[in-house]
Amino acid sequence: MVMTPDNGLAPEPPLFSAILTPHRSLTNVGFLAVMLAIGGISFASGVLFLILGAWPVTGFLGLDVALVYWAFRVNYRAAKAYEEVTVTSSELRLRKVSHRGEIAEWCLNPLWVKLDREVDEEFGTARLFLVSRGRRLPVAAFLAPVEKDSFAAALGAAIGEAKRGPTRQ
Repeated sequence: MVMTPDNGLAPEPPLFSAILTPHRSLTNVGFLAVMLAIGGISFASGVLFLILGAWPVTGFLGLDVALVYWAFRVNYRAAKAYEEVTVTSSELRLRKVSHRGEIAEWCLNPLWVKLDREVDEEFGTARLFLVSRGRRLPVAAFLAPVEKDSFAAALGAAIGEAKRGPTRQ
């Protein structure tokens, strides 16, 4: 915190701030198109099997459509999770919000934080951790390896800047 002339506390300006969300490539319109295609194919196949006398297959085709719909809904619900990472000159704050809305938050001193990576030779950065006082906190778990590299570079630069301390402008 920084003291202001009126002796009030003002929040420090962030050196780095990011909100990380899981990637979802299918939009709502795309989801509707996929479900209509699956439903249409299942309906046409069901009618064909009904005409051929294999009427029990029709029910299983309907069950397949229901299961695909349920899988997409579970996937979209999981996409509500996110992580917030904020670095100021005196604090690194990691806030994880689950898809259920459960919040876990850690405040670390950036002077004691190290960014650790687990690298896979074939795929690149597999996992990122914030390490402080013997504790390893996973961060950016749902980013792709290339995105993790970019995020790690930006976060590492912000931690380095915080370790250098505030500068006069």
